[in-house]
Amino acid sequence: MLAEAKYIIGIDLGTTHSVLAYTEAQLSEESEPRIDIFAVPQVISPGEVKAQNLLPSFLFLPGPHDVPAGSLALPWNSAAETVVGEFARKRGAEIPNRLVSSAKSWLCHAGIDRTQPILPWDSPADAKKVSPVEASAMFLQHLTVAWNHQMAADDPTARLENQDIYLTVPASFDAVARELTVKAAEAAGIRQMTLIEEPQAAFYAWVENRKDRWRKQVRVGESILVCDIGGGTTDLTLIKVTEEDGELTLRRVAVGEHILLGGDNMDLTLAYMLQAKLAQEGTKLDAWQFRGLWYSCRTAKERLLANPSMESEPVVILGRGSSLIGGTIRTELTRNELEATLLDGFLPICESSDYPREKPRVGMREMGLPYESDPAMTRHLAKFLGRQVESTAGGENGDVAFPSAVLFNGGVLKPDLIRRRILEVLKHWHGEKAIRQLDSADLDLAVARGAAYYGLARRGRGIRIRGGVARPYYIGIESAMPAVPGVPTPMKALCVVPFGMEEGTEAEIREKEFGLVVGEPAVFHLLTSTVRKKDRVGEIVEDWSGEIDEVTTMEAVLPATDAEQGGQVIPVWLQSKVTEIGTLELWCVARDDERRWKLEFNLREREQ
Repeated sequence: MLAEAKYIIGIDLGTTHSVLAYTEAQLSEESEPRIDIFAVPQVISPGEVKAQNLLPSFLFLPGPHDVPAGSLALPWNSAAETVVGEFARKRGAEIPNRLVSSAKSWLCHAGIDRTQPILPWDSPADAKKVSPVEASAMFLQHLTVAWNHQMAADDPTARLENQDIYLTVPASFDAVARELTVKAAEAAGIRQMTLIEEPQAAFYAWVENRKDRWRKQVRVGESILVCDIGGGTTDLTLIKVTEEDGELTLRRVAVGEHILLGGDNMDLTLAYMLQAKLAQEGTKLDAWQFRGLWYSCRTAKERLLANPSMESEPVVILGRGSSLIGGTIRTELTRNELEATLLDGFLPICESSDYPREKPRVGMREMGLPYESDPAMTRHLAKFLGRQVESTAGGENGDVAFPSAVLFNGGVLKPDLIRRRILEVLKHWHGEKAIRQLDSADLDLAVARGAAYYGLARRGRGIRIRGGVARPYYIGIESAMPAVPGVPTPMKALCVVPFGMEEGTEAEIREKEFGLVVGEPAVFHLLTSTVRKKDRVGEIVEDWSGEIDEVTTMEAVLPATDAEQGGQVIPVWLQSKVTEIGTLELWCVARDDERRWKLEFNLREREQ
């Protein structure tokens, strides 16, 4: 938190859209804070710039003849050669192998090197490419430069990089994805920031919108489900209403797994459906055309859902012929096709015991995004609640009640029919008891607004949700046992960060010593869990199969002294820190407290 900042800024770095909200930081006690949305200047068509509340999170990397010369000029860059925002999305739908989309989803893909230029994934070999980190940085850089051009032209103290900035990430992002988000922000010139989870930001927006009335809409002991379904992910969080000293308080008590399932999957499913319809009519699409169909389906879906009176929407795909008009392929998406696909395919009515269905994996597959094999969002919701909430027979998580209210967030949940289906399913699971829907603020703008409100709350101008880190973290400890032929040495999980550890705090494990290998390459395993919430710092879990998963490895040659042999084992104790911005640091400290080694995350590809 920058005490001297002029503004508090909340940035929603979204899969589909990015948004910037702001409020004044230096307010008197009598002044009522007001949160505004910054309209972002962006190219919307060749040679035309317009300010809009939403900056589409799309990057277009044009080839030599893809856009007219000079048509991408911005007020602050007349020689721009790439473009982000509205025109990037439009032109990219026509030339999809030049378009970078879903960069945020790639940012959390542990199976690829997220710092290398790999996007667009299926672009020509000679095309310009960027890394997921670089693409994310370019969205943030556009916001930064646009703000500085408009808000700080005559006032250097108002420059964005000097403000109190709160950047949102999915609650399900692990430590590596959060660290990569910070690196993207730093590449965009943002050196001072704090990370906040998107579902919490959405809830802050609801509190800010309701003012003091929010206390009359919730009651002590109940759980509130924040259901956030965006373009790339489904993010589930439970917030519990508690009471301290006669005052209502809020505590985040559960966060779901990272579920790569959202609007992108819906658009892709619609594209396959229309591809099949075209094939029945004798029209076959190649891979390039299918990619364009995918993006066109997104536009058609959004228009149909935004206009309930429309029964169909035309879908146009560019052909391969020399004539632009004569080469187009036309079809349509009907309302019946849309609703059947979304409700039956993604939101089927199921039982609370119906968990996602695992399918046998094909031995060889493309190295694309690792989408969920089961697209039924309701089954993923059943799994989340089943593992976090007490059952009718009671259970170890009995302190978390079945949610009696839902706050929706994310562009996928804007249509009323989708929200109604989720409420219908929850009611079915809860013995036909009605589940309240909390009135959301604007689902496109809520996360950015909530992030700005969080900045106010940190300055004592609002209610704070307590919670700390969303999941515990562990380090793999190799067991001390004789080697056995054909049997790998067991690895135990040592808890170094417990669930709920607050940002800006640290923990020490001094009562146990561990052996640290120095002077030669060594591998450290970082682990996490979404279900073990009671493990304390220093606790060792021996049998963790099915409850603890590997996040990444940390590969390093830790320095040794001249007197030490390579591979020597040094006795150390451990220290963990959750930084103020929400990232994780792990330190190994020698017995004499004079030597310290920081374990650096491996941000490159993890061995699969």
